[in-house]
Amino acid sequence: MRKLIEVALPLEAINRESLEERFSFHGHPSTLHLWWARRPLASARAVLFASLVDDPGEYLPEEEAKAERQRLFGLLERLVNWDSVKDPEEAEKDNGVIGEARYEIAKSLARALGEEPPASPRDKERIQALLEKAPPVLDPFAGGGTIPLEAQRLGLRAFAGDLNPVAVLINKALIEIPARFAGLPPVNPEYRAKPIGNSAFSRAAGLAQDVRHYGAWMREEARKRIGHLYLDLDGETVIAWLWARTVACPNPACGAEAPLVRSFWLSKKAGKGVYVVPEVREGQVQFRVERGEKPPVEGTVGRRGGRCLVCGAHIPLDHVRREGKAGRLGARLMAIVTAGEKGRNYHAPTPEHEEVARGAVPRWRPDTKLPEQALGFRVQNYGLSTHADLFTPRQLVALTTFADLVAEARERVYQDALEAGLSDDGIPLAEGGRGAKAYAEAVGVYLAFVLDRLAESGNSLSRWQSGGEKVGGVFGRQALPMVWDFSEVNPFSDSTRNFMDAVEWVAKALEALPAHPEGQARKGNALDSVNGVPTPPLISTDPPYYDNVPYADLSDFFYVWLRKSLGDTYPSLFRTLLTPKAEELVADPYRQGGREAAKRHFEEGMRRVFQNLRAKAHPHYPLSLYYAFKQQETEEGEEEEGGTDRVASTGWETFLQGLVDAGFQITATWPMRTERTNRSRGQNSNALASSIVLVCRPRPEDAPTATRQDFLRTLRRELPEALRKLTQGSIPPVDLAQSAIGPGMAVYSRFGAVLEPDGRAIPVREALALINQVLDEFLAEEEAELDAPTRFAIAWYDQYGYGEGPYGDAETLAKAKNVSVAAVKEGGILRAKGGKVRLLRPEEYTAGWDPAQDRRLSAWEVAHGLIKALKEQGESAAASLLARTPEALAEGARALAYRLYGLAERKGRLAEAQDFNLLAGSYGHLSVEARKTRRAIQEELFRG
Repeated sequence: MRKLIEVALPLEAINRESLEERFSFHGHPSTLHLWWARRPLASARAVLFASLVDDPGEYLPEEEAKAERQRLFGLLERLVNWDSVKDPEEAEKDNGVIGEARYEIAKSLARALGEEPPASPRDKERIQALLEKAPPVLDPFAGGGTIPLEAQRLGLRAFAGDLNPVAVLINKALIEIPARFAGLPPVNPEYRAKPIGNSAFSRAAGLAQDVRHYGAWMREEARKRIGHLYLDLDGETVIAWLWARTVACPNPACGAEAPLVRSFWLSKKAGKGVYVVPEVREGQVQFRVERGEKPPVEGTVGRRGGRCLVCGAHIPLDHVRREGKAGRLGARLMAIVTAGEKGRNYHAPTPEHEEVARGAVPRWRPDTKLPEQALGFRVQNYGLSTHADLFTPRQLVALTTFADLVAEARERVYQDALEAGLSDDGIPLAEGGRGAKAYAEAVGVYLAFVLDRLAESGNSLSRWQSGGEKVGGVFGRQALPMVWDFSEVNPFSDSTRNFMDAVEWVAKALEALPAHPEGQARKGNALDSVNGVPTPPLISTDPPYYDNVPYADLSDFFYVWLRKSLGDTYPSLFRTLLTPKAEELVADPYRQGGREAAKRHFEEGMRRVFQNLRAKAHPHYPLSLYYAFKQQETEEGEEEEGGTDRVASTGWETFLQGLVDAGFQITATWPMRTERTNRSRGQNSNALASSIVLVCRPRPEDAPTATRQDFLRTLRRELPEALRKLTQGSIPPVDLAQSAIGPGMAVYSRFGAVLEPDGRAIPVREALALINQVLDEFLAEEEAELDAPTRFAIAWYDQYGYGEGPYGDAETLAKAKNVSVAAVKEGGILRAKGGKVRLLRPEEYTAGWDPAQDRRLSAWEVAHGLIKALKEQGESAAASLLARTPEALAEGARALAYRLYGLAERKGRLAEAQDFNLLAGSYGHLSVEARKTRRAIQEELFRG
């Protein structure tokens, strides 16, 4: 029986809520512990629900099925909203959205099992009985735990597998530990001394309270031991000390200690600008703090090297690297930030504060080696070769002290738990214990997560963010790049990134977890993850993306501290010095001996995983896979002037080939907005903002073969309609080529093989090229339906962009498009002067333009007018313009945005491509708002 996910989904609602999750906030599970490339909870919740619920077309007549599908869409739209599910108690009530979702899942389970369905959402006993018969949900690449957590939220047994110990621990903290101690009151003496009355602690609320209590104890105990290292200044608590790395000037006649500073800005608040002013005194650079509109010196280092402030000499980065590897990079205190009565105060450095910081001597250091080379790692080039090198001595003292206090807190919890009445069974947490020992270890896990939050900002790669006047964490992206000027937080302050702030983030996330039914997280590779799952599972997973994220190397940053604080709690997780690397399924040429070897490692590993999943997955439920990998790359010999040909990427090819070779058929594909669009890379590039969710079932053993021509003919028949739905759904152009792969591969994978005339099987790589070919044909066909001035402008833009070209060339081209240059000029989209012609940029279009009054309107003018409105006035203004545009031209502007994006990207016109991507990506929402405006106008006219 087909599931809802194989037929239809309310994508706009799912994508809208997924985008909302890009902002971290208290109580959201993603804030429990950092993980990279984490999927939004909304998309995982939707995918799991739709994978379990039958499509109404399987059991109702067509018209009734449509109505029932819309009802389920309404439920899904509420289900993906975080505000609807963040309070587990409310969400699970009869009229709560989780209660309703479980009821719908139970009805489909009853249908499959031939049993009596629940009478209503209030029939809790029947719903629970059916959910217990549901297939367990397995994510063999569990990572940050999104999918297992959402399975648990829906009332399903969740199983998480991962090779990485940090990922396993995160999953245990999300789905395993809270469920084991759900409902227990706090054990701390402060709580037990209060009159209990009617106090009730549902789910993990009691555990969260204990995390707060023992976290506060750790802070005060740490202050007693190391508080002398964190001085006040002028009676105010220091928030952060700001440092600049230094290097000896390479000029033999100078040799001064040169500060390397990216930016001297401290605060960029409007009218309250504060910055550091470097001054040269007697051959040395000194720092003072001033207020004003702009610092006299913006910075001293960039991508091309640095500059000595003493003599003005250029400092090549090669010189900095050599000095760093020789251990000769230094650091100077540049400014001090304190908490004043009315906000941040900024001060020049003092000798006393610098001396105290330099006097810190750590008793322990994580001297484990950073990889000599790794994806996204750059710090080794500058002499930072161990994990200890990523921290200042004072930061190491603080982190080591707090790590030791985790163990001491654990012992206090144990004694308090015994007094609170928990059993002294001696069974540890790692062995399924539920008594005092296990509970104390459970509290210790979350206190260790607090330590990791402190480490993530308490290191020498964390910058001061002058815009928000706060400290940023080290992982602004999935890498460890070099940072020149860095901030050192005060863990004992009451401001940005302090210890108790970290405690509160962890406790609030813990309180919001569903904590039922019990889940399980196990360490192991994806091949072994199915072992131990009691019955065939429903599998939903987010596999690694070829070479996008070096999970193991990145997670070592946290592993070294978790191993110190939790090595006794989970000895099997932390038995190695660093996380396992050899078995990790990423394509890492540094680790695997070159690009070809890395490709083979990833390809063979994925093929084995998919074969195992096909053999072990539940036969009645589809497999869902998330994948986000830009399918365009440049290959040697294929570069063209101004851009590159589109080719299939190694990542997509390898992933899809493994899926097809394992015997899977793609039954549906859904582009979902699952990537954080505010990440560093996405802000300045046309980076993917969507994942494709591939829905698969085992391909029948007797699937037919097809010739190349059969395949191409079927593609041309089926792919355009799928592409039309994608573009009408406003999938951004940056994602269109990737999204087209889904329906194209659905055609390819339904055949047992696609054969050339000589009998050779066409591999996935060639199939992808044919899919791209049909995509280009589709876009060209849409262009042919546009008005003549727009078709002229497209051809001109392809050759000249917004630059000038000869008038004679323009006239020749215009005649071919059955229009004249004069007519195009009169249409307001180009200028012709002095024998030269050029197209107008969006910002050059007339302010106050009204498409309803324009007598020579074209799709080109509409598209550029909408871009101008979006960039300068926002969506409301753009929607108002769209409402006054004839619908045929409005749709033409949408189609044009996709066409122009492809041309701009191929020509390397990045900023222009972003404009076209903005329009196409916004069009769906603009169209909805425009329809509302048109309807309101029509109603007003009717009443008049």
